[in-house]
Amino acid sequence: MWDGVCIVEGGRLKYRSISACIIERRRAPEIIFELMSRVLEKRILRTICGPTYENGFWRIKTNQELDRIIKQKNIINFARAQKIGWYGHIERMQERRMVKAIHSCKPISKRPTGRPKIRWEEDVKKDIQKLKVPNWKTFVQDRRRWKAVVEKAKTLH
Repeated sequence: MWDGVCIVEGGRLKYRSISACIIERRRAPEIIFELMSRVLEKRILRTICGPTYENGFWRIKTNQELDRIIKQKNIINFARAQKIGWYGHIERMQERRMVKAIHSCKPISKRPTGRPKIRWEEDVKKDIQKLKVPNWKTFVQDRRRWKAVVEKAKTLH
């Protein structure tokens, strides 16, 4: 578990170590993306919801108040659920459909040197693993069961 304190300043992630704070190099961009997405989401929600007038003073809403307003839903989980839903749709398609053909084809060119970027399909499979769906290949073919998986993704923390 990561035991550091994250501070986001000027679009960059800074961290202070409480003890030994080590971020796995492969996980750092994912952590930064999630933190920046949450910060941006809260900023947008504060603009939409506006300030609160309390005891003769105006103040901005706290994170807890914003969470209560949006009923604990967040944009990251919504985007994750949309990805998983689309992936299920593609997997159920017939092989002759253009989208399915493009999805299943493998490029013949070489990838650039260095650490390979995570492909969309790998990212979706990682999200499915987080949901701990047993034998998801069979779940995909049954729309009702797959819809339950997508709904579960919306509540994943």
